[in-house]
Amino acid sequence: MLPMQETVLAPGVLLRAVQTKKFKNALLSVTFLEPLTAETASPNALLPKVLRRGTQHCPDMTALSAALDDLYGGSMEPILRKKGEVQCVGFWGSFLDDAFVPGGTPLLEQATRLLGQLVLEPAGEGGAFLPAYVDSERENLIRKIRSQVNDKLQYSLSRLREEMCRGEAYGLDKLGSEESARAITGQSLQARYQELLQTAPLCFYYCGSAEFARVEEAFRQAFAGLPQTSRRPLPQTQVVARPAGPLRRFADQMDVTQGKLILGFRTGGRFRSKEEIAQGLLLNAVYGGTTNSKLFLNVREKRSLCYFASSSLAQNKGLLQVYSGVEFAHFGQAEEEILAQLTACQQGQITPEELETARRSVISSLRTTLDAQGRLEEYWLNRFVSDTCFQPEELAQAVEQVTLDQVVQTACRVELDSIYTLRGKEG
Repeated sequence: MLPMQETVLAPGVLLRAVQTKKFKNALLSVTFLEPLTAETASPNALLPKVLRRGTQHCPDMTALSAALDDLYGGSMEPILRKKGEVQCVGFWGSFLDDAFVPGGTPLLEQATRLLGQLVLEPAGEGGAFLPAYVDSERENLIRKIRSQVNDKLQYSLSRLREEMCRGEAYGLDKLGSEESARAITGQSLQARYQELLQTAPLCFYYCGSAEFARVEEAFRQAFAGLPQTSRRPLPQTQVVARPAGPLRRFADQMDVTQGKLILGFRTGGRFRSKEEIAQGLLLNAVYGGTTNSKLFLNVREKRSLCYFASSSLAQNKGLLQVYSGVEFAHFGQAEEEILAQLTACQQGQITPEELETARRSVISSLRTTLDAQGRLEEYWLNRFVSDTCFQPEELAQAVEQVTLDQVVQTACRVELDSIYTLRGKEG
């Protein structure tokens, strides 16, 4: 178990640090947590991109690259994530761990200082962003929003969420809309930036060999300029436990040769405790989350109704999504078989071999989290968003204890809400 320590640096400001010598690089991050809204999604998505263009000390990308080269080829990149109905905005950085630096030169303080400058000291004059940076990154954001349609699977998943969760923040895209992005000005972005600094709760994270006291002091020094204000509580995700009415169907037609069939289910509530998460993860693995799942083996392999068929669980929102690639002529049969496999789970038609294979898969995935710094950082961010604190190993132990009856009970709470299909124009 990798030891994790945490402390509250200020109201609404948490530091979590994992001390380990197993990685050659150290990783650090800063993440602001904002409610996902139609008004602020695009400005929040744009902010880290503009901030990454330069600081007061390194006013352009060339100077920033030189500063990172001084950190033995370190990197610092913007991050934008959607966790339930929470938009997570910030930066992560990776640099050579002090334990591997020739001559023992300490890099932690230098890297944390640069991170602080990226967040608190943007390039510009008179407290305003450079117009050229705002204009350039706004156009990049608009192009990125437009290009999402090119990935037909991700587009279809987004369309399901948009229609299924219309009126809920979860239906919004983390990038916002093209209309909202186009309306951003330097002045409005500056106002959004100041509000984020003053009101958003935030989490600092570190993973590396440095002792906790040193990590804490490095972050305190680097972010001493952070406004000492009263921050909002952690944003919450609205959970709709059950479908509000009869099954809803949505469809689009595009110039595609392979159809997409996406099913959205309500699961009776969010998965928050480690026991609830363990039961949800195991059900998902049995149903469609692995290559040994019922969807893969029956819908894809045995009956050849889909090019692929998988499921995923949105723990914070309490949604289960099934996504599949289907020939146009097989939509009806594929839908029927996908639902039949869920019924099998609800009726307890899960063999001991299926259950144990799924269990081993989930546990293996959780344990490999400990071997990947990026996954470990995101794991602890998930814990911060859900206001929980348990180790990956503790969650793995909870998976070990899940019974067949608990998997069946979890499956019985799953109800179909919406179905989205992407068809060809002549399909």
